[in-house]
Amino acid sequence: MAGRSEPRASASAAAAPAPAPGLLPPLLLLLCAAALIPRGGGQNLVTEDVTVVEGDVATISCRVKNSDDSVIQLLNPNRQTIYFRDFRPLKDSRFQLVNFSNSELRVSLTNVSVSDEGRYFCQLYTDPPQEIYTTITVLVPPRNLIIDIQKEIAVEGEEIELNCTAMASRPATTIRWFKGNKELRGKSEVEQWSDMYTVTSQLLLRVGREDDGVPVICLVDHPAVKDLQTQRYLEVMYKPEVRVSKNYPVQGLTREGEPLELSCSVFGKPQPTDMRWLRVDDEMPQHVVLSGTNLLISNLNKTDNGTYRCEASNVVGKSYEDYMLFVYDPPTTLPPPTTTTTTTTTTIPTTIADTTATTEPAVHDSRAGEEGSIRTVDHAVIGGVVAVVVFAMLCLLIILGRYFARHKGTYFTHEAKGADDAADADTAIINAEGGQNNSEEKKEYFI
Repeated sequence: MAGRSEPRASASAAAAPAPAPGLLPPLLLLLCAAALIPRGGGQNLVTEDVTVVEGDVATISCRVKNSDDSVIQLLNPNRQTIYFRDFRPLKDSRFQLVNFSNSELRVSLTNVSVSDEGRYFCQLYTDPPQEIYTTITVLVPPRNLIIDIQKEIAVEGEEIELNCTAMASRPATTIRWFKGNKELRGKSEVEQWSDMYTVTSQLLLRVGREDDGVPVICLVDHPAVKDLQTQRYLEVMYKPEVRVSKNYPVQGLTREGEPLELSCSVFGKPQPTDMRWLRVDDEMPQHVVLSGTNLLISNLNKTDNGTYRCEASNVVGKSYEDYMLFVYDPPTTLPPPTTTTTTTTTTIPTTIADTTATTEPAVHDSRAGEEGSIRTVDHAVIGGVVAVVVFAMLCLLIILGRYFARHKGTYFTHEAKGADDAADADTAIINAEGGQNNSEEKKEYFI
């Protein structure tokens, strides 16, 4: 730079007579001094890079570690002097002096724009002169954030396309998608216009009825802005959803002679306009009363058995739900009890029948309650039969015992025959039924 400054000095000398040193213009002195300072890192100067959002204030600080009262000056990227000590030669009033001392020169730049981005130089007039630079980086947030949806109204099961565009940002933004609180993955494309970037993210979404009224959010991640987002609410049409409920009886069985009331609730988008009751595979009984969404049978009978359907439709489709009706026999009236035993026996099946009625589902076998009573009666009969059998066996054992005992006494009596008339023991043994010779003939065998 010193080589380039010499021709400029010669040209100035040729054009006009050299003035006295004290009369040199201050700006010329600054330029000459800047031309004589070599560019390179100085160990005594300290500064930091600055990142600022467009339109905000940037502060540039040139500090001296070990001050020796040397002159400090600040230059812009075009190497024009912004401040020489506390004097501002540059006409740009956005630069304002914040602090000046022998150890620091601090300058603020208001209303920063992209054109202000670049390197700013701190110079210190020492021997040798020192120079260091700081870089100003200008961030530009997206100017517009727009969601474009392919179809304003979708039908459940369809796949729709949404596009979110963040325009004119610096650096390029990152776009994130959310459906409610759930994050989704999109596909982004980046276009550069001069120093600005436009980012477009595409999201393909298959919608269902649960998505109706749910917000889809496009959120921007950018260092220049926080919580920048926009959203669109999904509008999804779906076919009706039908629910059949039993109003009466609330619990228990549907019995012959009693009333039945069914209610049909229907909702969909758009709201179904066509709703009707019908009997599957048969005609609707004439005594059935249809009132709005309700079906009423005041006096059930066996001919009412069958499947009753509530059906609704809208522009999207048709839906229905069935109710299977089985009419049970009326409750049986038992005769009044005559004994304590009879009272206990009749009370148990009655309780079982009531419990079965409250716990069984709406569609079940009508004979369930009667079977409970029959099972209880069968148990009593079986118990009686078992008692009789046990009593008979005991009697048989007693008879057999008495028979065997009597038969054994007779045997001992016959064994002693012939010894009654003997005078002594020896004669009794010899005369006992012919003595030893006939002993084999008189043996008896017991099995």
